[in-house]
Amino acid sequence: MLDLEVVPERSLGNEQWEFALGMPFSQAISILQKHCRIIKNVQVLYSEQTPLSHDLILNLTQDGIKLLFDATNQRLKVIEVYDLSKVKLKYCGVHFNSQAIAPTIEQIDQSFGATHPGVYNPAEQLFHLNFRGLSFSFQLDSWNEAPKYEVCIAGPAPFPIPHGAMVKRMHIYTGNNLQETKYDVNLNNNVAPAMPLACFMGNIFAECVDVLRDGAGPLGLKLRLLTAGSGLSVMADSKVRYLERSIFFGDSCQDVLGALGSPHKIFYKSEDKMKIHSPSPHKQVPSKCNDYFFNYFTLGVDILFDSTTHLVKKFVLHTNYPGHYNFNIYHRCDFKIPLVIKKEGADSQTEECILTTYSKWDQIQELLGHPMEKPVVLHRSSSANNTNPFGSTFCFGLQRMIFEVMQNNHIASVTLYGAPRTTSQARPESSASSH
Repeated sequence: MLDLEVVPERSLGNEQWEFALGMPFSQAISILQKHCRIIKNVQVLYSEQTPLSHDLILNLTQDGIKLLFDATNQRLKVIEVYDLSKVKLKYCGVHFNSQAIAPTIEQIDQSFGATHPGVYNPAEQLFHLNFRGLSFSFQLDSWNEAPKYEVCIAGPAPFPIPHGAMVKRMHIYTGNNLQETKYDVNLNNNVAPAMPLACFMGNIFAECVDVLRDGAGPLGLKLRLLTAGSGLSVMADSKVRYLERSIFFGDSCQDVLGALGSPHKIFYKSEDKMKIHSPSPHKQVPSKCNDYFFNYFTLGVDILFDSTTHLVKKFVLHTNYPGHYNFNIYHRCDFKIPLVIKKEGADSQTEECILTTYSKWDQIQELLGHPMEKPVVLHRSSSANNTNPFGSTFCFGLQRMIFEVMQNNHIASVTLYGAPRTTSQARPESSASSH
């Protein structure tokens, strides 16, 4: 049985690890993988058809814990303990829930010092006791007591919580109450807290990525980056810094390393499966060297270099939707891509629209006003296992870009192509500016 420390408005964990509010989804997965002998039977819950309208959830079924991640930025926003019989809990080093200590209202008062009455919710038949960053939901001893609190009111009312009432659920979150963590479409709330300094661990993260382009197609990327110092220690830098970097087609390895730092991984291409779709695949002479990718996992970006010139020839932006073959390899790249749409008519004007990580492909086709060519069907599978439980994706070409589209119409990745400039050509603009 896990023995965990509760820190309101911050975390749930022990001396070895902690689930911290604001933590990226991939870091929570890393904790679970590292401690898989202790934390078993984990479910990943998400909406297959509408992944942005429901939280992304890690359900630790053996331990009675749910980790709720914001569907948009994929950071931890709520920690829920829904079965207190499966876990020991303590606050400031003192247990308030264990096999020997029942989590009654009296015990919670003793451990946390309740200063106000609970709120009774008739629909759930539960009492909610809210602290800043922490709430407890109490169940009545018997259903016979419930009618006492069924009063004719517009909303939940404050009541003294009955003696002996037991905690049914506990939530850790940021803010004054759990309702503040609900996503409001109209306000476009960003309900997950900012990433804690401890989660940076020497990495850089992309807040947003803008695709730079001209009339013909993409030219490069402008990235707004977050970093918390160059060292692993939190004390190396006590605050988050924002940087802006731009990289372009035709940039050298040195340009990219200077702008973004070392990649997490370098991957050498062994074959080009899309070669058959090029105009003259039989005329392409096999290369002695292989093109190679710089993989920046925390940016959600891959950069392909030509093996001969060592200049950038391709960018790949990843959206990290659940239900995709590459899910959880990359952090979500929050990109914006300007699309040029030609309007039919005598004056044949052009119009610009912005495609984002959250756009759906059927909406884009509607804006274009004409059907696309038939897509290339992409079926991924590993060399060791030829099955792919997520099914095929579809690749559409548009304005020197390839959009990989999932079966739910969400975009899985965008590949940007551009003719590399020669070394004598000037760079479109300065590669870096920092704030």
